[in-house]
Amino acid sequence: MKNSEINNYPIILTASEISQILKISKPTTYELMDRKDFPLIRIGRCKRVLRDEFFFWLNNH
Repeated sequence: MKNSEINNYPIILTASEISQILKISKPTTYELMDRKDFPLIRIGRCKRVLRDEFFFWLNNH
């Protein structure tokens, strides 16, 4: 994915946005988000991911 395409996404990604990017189901996305090496941010009960950290993580896996 090109930097210009990456910058079209919001700075903070939700599980729905990650599932759309990866073309996987939301339950699978939540399993992925529970991995210890995943760059997850918890805000109360909400799970979020910083866009740049997510794409860096993705490029390294």
